Amino acid sequence: MHMGVMAYPLRYALADLALALSRAAADPAEVRSTAARAAADMIGDGAGVQLLRDDGEYEPISYHHVEDDRSAPLARVLDRAGQAPDDEYSTTLAASRRPIVLAGDSAAALATPEHGITAAVLSPVIVDNTYAGYLILTRHTPDAFYSTPEVELARDIAGELSLAVSSARAQERLRAAEERYRRVLETIPEGVLQLDPDGVATYANEPIGVVLGMPRSELIGVSLRGFLDNVGQKELDRRIAECKQGRSTVGAGRLMRADGSRRSVRMSMMPVRDDHGDFGGVLCMITDTTDHIDARGLKRQLDHLRRLDSLGQLIGGLSHDFNNLMTVVAGSADMILTQSEEGTQQHQLAKDILDAVSTGRTLTHQLLAFGRSEGNRPEVIPIPDLLTDVQSLFSRTLGERIGLDLTFNPDVWPVKAERGPLEQALVNLAANARDAMLHGGMLRVAATNEVVEPGQLAEGAPTGKLVHLVVTDTGTGMDEEIRKRALEPFFTTRPTAAGLGLATTAGIVQNLGGHIELESQPRMGTTVHIYLPAAEERPQPAGERKDKSAVIGRVLIVEDQPDVAQLVQRLIAPAGYEIAVATDALMAVTQVAAGTRPDLLITDVVMPTMTGPELASALRTHQPDLPVLYMSGYTAASLGPQLHLDENSMLLEKPFTRSTLLGAIRSLCGPQPTHD
Repeated sequence: MHMGVMAYPLRYALADLALALSRAAADPAEVRSTAARAAADMIGDGAGVQLLRDDGEYEPISYHHVEDDRSAPLARVLDRAGQAPDDEYSTTLAASRRPIVLAGDSAAALATPEHGITAAVLSPVIVDNTYAGYLILTRHTPDAFYSTPEVELARDIAGELSLAVSSARAQERLRAAEERYRRVLETIPEGVLQLDPDGVATYANEPIGVVLGMPRSELIGVSLRGFLDNVGQKELDRRIAECKQGRSTVGAGRLMRADGSRRSVRMSMMPVRDDHGDFGGVLCMITDTTDHIDARGLKRQLDHLRRLDSLGQLIGGLSHDFNNLMTVVAGSADMILTQSEEGTQQHQLAKDILDAVSTGRTLTHQLLAFGRSEGNRPEVIPIPDLLTDVQSLFSRTLGERIGLDLTFNPDVWPVKAERGPLEQALVNLAANARDAMLHGGMLRVAATNEVVEPGQLAEGAPTGKLVHLVVTDTGTGMDEEIRKRALEPFFTTRPTAAGLGLATTAGIVQNLGGHIELESQPRMGTTVHIYLPAAEERPQPAGERKDKSAVIGRVLIVEDQPDVAQLVQRLIAPAGYEIAVATDALMAVTQVAAGTRPDLLITDVVMPTMTGPELASALRTHQPDLPVLYMSGYTAASLGPQLHLDENSMLLEKPFTRSTLLGAIRSLCGPQPTHD
């Protein structure tokens, strides 16, 4: 490109330089050397570019001489690398922003004499309105000088250089910014996807690959729709449309991973514009919230269980107090009943009171059966007996519009359970079936023997010899969502119900080591499967209890509530017993230690100073074979390990009537005394 200035029109030379500089823009060193070469070629002799670094000091010079062998020595002598721009020339250039033209001694002073600089031009390079260095031209022939057009040309070349440096620095900043943002996108824990207007991925970072279960490289060109169900796809279309309108959206959703598993996610979507400002797609931030949601769900369940636990304790306490009150009511009504003639209004009222107490007793037992603990007193129950016994209860529960069908073989195995709760469990199922068959229907109850292999039923269910009870109704049935929750305490679809029926049944079955399953579909009825471990049959030894023909006379009643103690005394006095009453357990211990020898102890289980079982063992140190009849407003199950019943003791649950009390004494101790 070395030609005389005038031989090659200048505007073309400058245009060529601008093009060459723009091509070199990515490399600052290339920009400097391109400008130095062009200036040397266009103006003649030597030219150099001396620019400032970011730290405000000069960087190494780029110098080129038309005679190549002179380039390196002159570059060395003219280089200001590492110096601050505080010399006379730099400060003048920065202040005036005009070229400095040197000749004679001032030009020679730029270098040592052997380099013989005879003329020079220093033209400032101004980048973004700030002094950024200079373009230097040098001549070495005697009496050399720079003409005005040449100085103007130097100024134009410095101008082109300014533009190129400004552009290179902008690109450098852009590259640094892009690199910074790329690092941000790669290191944030959120998944980031860029989608085109059709929902196809154009960019994916590492974390989104983890969320979707696919390497990020394979996600490019794949539609997000493939990871969404129908509802999710519609939602995606709606949200892309929102972004097209210029609005950002945030919402929760579900994604299907490549392996088919589902994840809960939170998706933020922002519109992306193209170079012309038109809608170019969507930037998606996707956060996996599955574990967070699971943890929240577990916490809710834990809180729920804690509330249920404290509720169970509260129910137990209330039932106990309620049963004490009911015992007094029932006992008093019982005495009125025996003292009034049949057919009188008094007799009928007493009967009504006793019926109401019986209903109250059923209710409190149902509450206590819910959440019952260990410590019950099971017996071996033949299934044919159980089903025959509950038949009348079922009929009463179901009413006239629902038919009942019981099916069992005589050889069905027995089960070991507390009879009361097991009957309760079955009656609850009958009540639920009745509520599902408002317009009448059929309830079928079947019992069969089954040998279950491990893994055949759900995890944690029993195996081996099981009795399989199947209770089927022809009612309204339930959908999958309700079926899953039907066994939860307090879950109900009826506004007036407490939601304890099925939960109580499930609690009773699980306490017996059994398993319960619901099978149902809307309008197809419901089938409840109950699996109970079969009992090891052991024949009852004959004369297991001691001979009960000995007539007992003295009864010691220990009860911390005087009204209950008084009532028990009133109920058994007519049978001819000699009765002593103590409202304090310690007083009873003192009396027996002093020589009183009762034939029977009737005591409450839960008392302030000493429990009933503790009192019984204290008295039995003096009288080892003392029969004990415990009374309690709690059931045996809810009393748990504090009550251990041996064959010389029994539990009578409150409220009781005169006949149940005398019946218990009779089965524990034999016949009542006869009156003289």
